[in-house]
Amino acid sequence: MKVTVYAGSALGNKPVFEREARKFAAELARSGCEIVYGGGGVGLMGAVADAAMEAGGKVTGVIPQSLVHAEIAHQGLTELHVVETMHERKQLMADLGDCFVALPGGVGTVEEIVEVWAWLVLGHHDKPITLLNVDGYWDRLLGAARRMAANGFLRPEELDGFLSVHDAGHLLQVCRSWKAPLPRWPATPTAPVVAARDARAGDLAG
Repeated sequence: MKVTVYAGSALGNKPVFEREARKFAAELARSGCEIVYGGGGVGLMGAVADAAMEAGGKVTGVIPQSLVHAEIAHQGLTELHVVETMHERKQLMADLGDCFVALPGGVGTVEEIVEVWAWLVLGHHDKPITLLNVDGYWDRLLGAARRMAANGFLRPEELDGFLSVHDAGHLLQVCRSWKAPLPRWPATPTAPVVAARDARAGDLAG
């Protein structure tokens, strides 16, 4: 199984972030999982890659040309894809992974995990979405998701598709029992554009 990992390009200001990131990555590698991540050699991204490689795992990085120097592209990976844009990076990382997990990080990490969650809701994929909730780091984001559901902006099954995990074993357990929610607006083979247009019109009317 390939696990797409989103993580900060900084280490954060608590030792627990790096410690748990390295532990998580090493456990995934020892379980036979391959890691797909953003290709950087710095911050928690670099810690994840280093720990997985040290544990004998395979790691694939995906990084846009514009960040090769800024994020110091990791040169010791199993494979490194250098792409042109951030959109290409996110799409390839999503395509390569069988599941997604966000470790602590900043606005880029939040944007990446929420985007693949939105894609799940829309039926663009059926893969598990998880958060490694180190030291309660993701509590407020999870709380925001619960408020979306409580106020009618998420179906219960869509909320259940955004899951907190506490270690690699828990992630693998989630993946084994995973059942994706039905797409909110399933497109038919003959009229996907019409279905999407009608859905948008309904939202505006409501």
